[in-house]
Amino acid sequence: MSPGFNSLPGSKRPRTSPPRTAVRLGVALLVATAAWWSPARSAERPRQGTATKKRDRAAARDSEPRLRLPAAVMTAPSGPAFDVARIDRARRPAVAAAAAEIDRMLATQRDERGVKPSPPLDDGGFVRRAHLELGGRIPTFDETKAFLDAKGAAKREDLVERLLESPDFVSHFYNFWADILRLTERPQKDIFFEPYLDWVKRSIADNRPYDAWVREMLTADGRLLENPAVGYQLRDRGMPLPYVDNTVRVFLGTQIGCAQCHDHPFDSWTQKQFYELAAFTAGTRMREPGKGGRAAAGDVDAATAKQLRELQQTIRENIRAGRVDNGLRLFVGANLAGVGFAPRTLELPHDYQYDDAKPFDPVRPAVLWGDVPAGAADAEGRMQFAAWLTDRGNRQFARTIANRMWKKVMGAGLVEPVDDFREDHPPTHPALLEHLTDLVLELDFDLREYVRVLVSTDTWRRRAVVHDATSGAPFQYEGPVLRRMTAEQLWDSILTLVARNEWAFQRPTADAYADRAGLAFTPKTTYGDVEAAYRRFTDTYGRAAYQRQLQKEYGYHGQVLVRASELPTPLPLGHFLRQFGQSDRESIEGGRTTATVPQILAMFNGPITHAMLERGSVIYDEVMSHPTTEAVDVVFLAVLSHRPSASDRAAALHELRTASTPAVGCGNLIWALLNTREFLFIQ
Repeated sequence: MSPGFNSLPGSKRPRTSPPRTAVRLGVALLVATAAWWSPARSAERPRQGTATKKRDRAAARDSEPRLRLPAAVMTAPSGPAFDVARIDRARRPAVAAAAAEIDRMLATQRDERGVKPSPPLDDGGFVRRAHLELGGRIPTFDETKAFLDAKGAAKREDLVERLLESPDFVSHFYNFWADILRLTERPQKDIFFEPYLDWVKRSIADNRPYDAWVREMLTADGRLLENPAVGYQLRDRGMPLPYVDNTVRVFLGTQIGCAQCHDHPFDSWTQKQFYELAAFTAGTRMREPGKGGRAAAGDVDAATAKQLRELQQTIRENIRAGRVDNGLRLFVGANLAGVGFAPRTLELPHDYQYDDAKPFDPVRPAVLWGDVPAGAADAEGRMQFAAWLTDRGNRQFARTIANRMWKKVMGAGLVEPVDDFREDHPPTHPALLEHLTDLVLELDFDLREYVRVLVSTDTWRRRAVVHDATSGAPFQYEGPVLRRMTAEQLWDSILTLVARNEWAFQRPTADAYADRAGLAFTPKTTYGDVEAAYRRFTDTYGRAAYQRQLQKEYGYHGQVLVRASELPTPLPLGHFLRQFGQSDRESIEGGRTTATVPQILAMFNGPITHAMLERGSVIYDEVMSHPTTEAVDVVFLAVLSHRPSASDRAAALHELRTASTPAVGCGNLIWALLNTREFLFIQ
């Protein structure tokens, strides 16, 4: 059924085509895909069949040269990938008390409705869930064994705290925010977003307070390569009204986009209110290449602006003559991309049709509810908007992130969807939502500490339960919702079975990128200076050179074996991550976990699963360093984080003993477990 450890001399079967039994099973699954991926059946495992001796003999005879795993990711790291802010362990009693109050509120409502909680997680289930939900990957064999063997009463708290201050946590929550903020390296051809992506990642690592983090994104000034936080505003460059809609949706959980064109048909927002809110940010200036040499921040003097216009003319002439490619023009545009503010009056659209105003009437800024804080009343429009949105008195800001992070941890929001707060769409547990909002405020918007409280609840530490979000019945949180791994969790989990150093490569820091991509313009800047800077950039971070380097140092069968958070985005459609639902980062929260047949085929015979079975992979070396009688336990602990049952052990040992070699048998067992629902779903 499986390719076994396919680095061994053996089968002459091409490595890119699935074995016959896998093909037959894949065809059958064309009909049964929904059942295969059903959360309700995720705890089941198909019975493992015994591979035929004929196939195993063929596998043993194979002398086809194998492709080696990249040395960079197979070398153990000498230390942590990067620094992460430390957890305050003295807060354990306060965390436990806050978690207990959440459990009390949930238990009261469950009791009123006659609902029983699900069984508690055993240690194997806990170590696996904690690593997946806080670190974005399954635990390693050593991590699982150490946790299962530990005797301390506080070992679960110890594990949670270690994960919360690990690079794994940063990577996992970067992926979470990348889906929300639509982080991609080229939102437009002349915007280089790598510094902004690094800024988001470093902000998570530094555990910046959420309100300060958001406020900086909404008010940042300057060029992107010098102040990466301006990336948030540049993400919607040229679309000032969608920018307001997206900002309110992400940070206030309210959908006002319909009011951009007409009064909202399902909510109370009017078109005039939308324009009144947009009037705060109407003065935002974003430089567009080809429309003068002035940067948005207004920091280019007249002489420099004149020189820029002359340089741009020279560049256009050289492009037309074929002496340089169009990338040079985009490179200059990326260096000038920035944000600034100059007050401007917003007018109602030409087709405005309501009685309270006329088309082209000027609009006075006004917030949707409450007031602009007094301390910002005399500030520029963006500052007023950001101060109102992030103010502690604006409970909807805290309420939205409390609900969003609750869903991240528990699998279902108290308001669903998380960006659809409406008066006629109340939360399932109103008192709990207000309590969680208070908790976010008490923690001064420390989201990592908020997550620490949520994962310390008895509710989170119970077995996951199936929830049909389309049923209309409110979820009672008998435990977290049973969910399939996200694309990133699945990729990083398989990578854990392959690489000794999954952090061998990290995306460039903002400073490193600016050093290669940055170009300071002065009245003395010549065309030669510009072209030399462009060549220096294309030789390092230009797309072609960058991809070649990644493949050369970290590539295997066309796959780059590094963490999902460090891979280029968006990835091509055929990539494993895209097959399993990673967003193209064009829409807010565009990631999906729905099942498709290509996903099944990728798990059966994709290059990333072949990498796991190569000689030298983490799991290969771990398994082969143990005698056959212990190898079964090693495989189960490494893949599923628990030891096998008696029947599983008997079936697995039979496979190992009847295979042509123990290595082939172990490879079959690993491959079989990887293709179970138990592996794919977070129990």
